[in-house]
Amino acid sequence: MKKFLTSFLLFLAALSLQAQEPIQKAVVKEAEAVIGQVRHQEAQGSYMPSFEIDRADVPVKNVILMIGDGMGLATVATAMYANRGELTMTNLQTLGLVRTQSADSFTTDSAASGTAYATGQKTNNSSLGVDVDDKPIANIPEKVAEAGIISGVVSTDDLNGATPGAFFAHQPDRGMTAEIWGDLPSSKLTFFSAGSKEMFEKQSEATQKAIKKQFTVVNTPDETKAIKKSKRLGYLPEARYTASVNKNRGDYLPATTQMAIDYLSERSKNGFFLMVEGARIDKSAHSNDYPAVVGETLDFDKAVEVAIRFAEKDGNTLVIISADHETGALSLRSGDISKGNMKGVFVSKGHTPIMVPLFAYGPQSLRFAGVQENSDVSNKIVDLLLNK
Repeated sequence: MKKFLTSFLLFLAALSLQAQEPIQKAVVKEAEAVIGQVRHQEAQGSYMPSFEIDRADVPVKNVILMIGDGMGLATVATAMYANRGELTMTNLQTLGLVRTQSADSFTTDSAASGTAYATGQKTNNSSLGVDVDDKPIANIPEKVAEAGIISGVVSTDDLNGATPGAFFAHQPDRGMTAEIWGDLPSSKLTFFSAGSKEMFEKQSEATQKAIKKQFTVVNTPDETKAIKKSKRLGYLPEARYTASVNKNRGDYLPATTQMAIDYLSERSKNGFFLMVEGARIDKSAHSNDYPAVVGETLDFDKAVEVAIRFAEKDGNTLVIISADHETGALSLRSGDISKGNMKGVFVSKGHTPIMVPLFAYGPQSLRFAGVQENSDVSNKIVDLLLNK
């Protein structure tokens, strides 16, 4: 009887393996259909800070939160290897992981995760700056304004995009473009820049007037007189300057990160908060465009370098680099680091629930080590800025 039972169980196991084999082959076939590769990626180098101020137990005056939209660990790794094994963000010593689930879904969207980063509270997918009952939640710029701390946002997305929108708008659905733009005049932002002049001009005349009443709006950083005189500034370039790296957008993200830091630091007696988003990492991953994912991540790392250089010089600035979620379920297949040749495999064209990496540099950076929720990151930022 025991021999029969053993034989029967082995027979069932064999059937099970046979049944799984076509599924496994199908998965491999699907994955191989979306293999991407980069060859001879031109290395851009990286910046290695001195770490003199890193992890220092001193008050934090400024916080720069950098969000690589859709940037998972494999995204960072593939860009690092394509860049001959180095990135500014991977040079940093303080590392953590972030859980990204929303209030109503195991896999978040950018609106819910952006809201968690902006407000310190989880909400439902598609919700922007509101809780699960669609009631407005205070965001970081609103929370720190009473202490005289000013805020800004920079993104390669449109300003009404989910991540930048989460830091000034309060709307039940991320698709409510007109209403999101309509929230801008009453926001606590001192600086904003994103795409684009064309998108701004699509808004109603009343909304445009309301925004211009509160902000000096320029379309090029060369408008130096207007910028210098402004008390609050909006820089909205032509759409081509915030387009994909595939369309040669230039240095908009690192250059505007520097512009925002300069603008806010010159006007901040009590400190500033700045959110910088590399939005098109996500958009490229949705298209399974592997070279664009690499290019967008490298461009984002240039902006990271700008922030790290400022933090090292300033001494009281904390820089946090993370992501709102992972996109594409990217995995690395093979590579040659010496040549910058890499192959990656996308298993999905959507978001995934995989934890995302976090890098931190500056005073109090150790508070961001370990595993944490995206909402935890927001609450820690507020506590540090308000010296709690």
